[in-house]
Order: sequence, then C-alpha cells, then structure tokens
Amino acid sequence: MGAAFGYSIIACKSTLKGISKLKINRENIAADLDNAWEVLAEPIQTVMRKVGIEEPYEKLKAITRGQKVTQKTICDFLESLELPDNDKKRLLTMAPSSYTGIANEIADSVI
Repeated sequence: MGAAFGYSIIACKSTLKGISKLKINRENIAADLDNAWEVLAEPIQTVMRKVGIEEPYEKLKAITRGQKVTQKTICDFLESLELPDNDKKRLLTMAPSSYTGIANEIADSVI
C-alpha cells in the first residue's frame, strides 16, 4: 500500500510539473473561435423556437452538419428566416467570440 501511495504522489507531482509548462496560445484560440460559426446555432435555434418556427433543430442541422459553417452561411440562413427585425438584427451582429449564452449567469450562481 505504501508503494502505491508513493507512486501516486510522484504521479501527481509530475502532472503538476507538466501542467506548469503549458502555455496558452491566445491568438490560436481566438482564431479557432472566430472560425467556429456553428457556435451561433444555439441562439438562432432559441430565437426560432421563441417565434414559433417549426423544426428549428432540423433546419439548423441541415446547414451545420458535415460542412464548413461560415459567417456567410449563418447570415444567408438568417436572411431566409421570417424573424422580427430586432431579433434578426441582434443575431446578425453576433459573432462566435461574443456569444456566451447564459454562461456568465450560471458561473455566478455556482460561486
């Protein structure tokens, strides 16, 4: 039992040492996020449900599954929808890097 505990301590220290050597590449993370327009499928689907558009999930799945989703893809899709002007304008101004959903509220409620 002592040997197992000793190896566990060594493994933990080694893991912490390895983690301390990691460096965050903020530029790559930002670039990846800026190219992930499928992130906006969630708020678009939510607005579609709010205004009563039928099968919002299926409609979004058709444009997001198995293909590259770009800003143009999202904008063209939004323009094809019959949404109230204020909702459409808000969705058209969103970008993957600016959308956080309700993550802030969830994080605040946990703390």
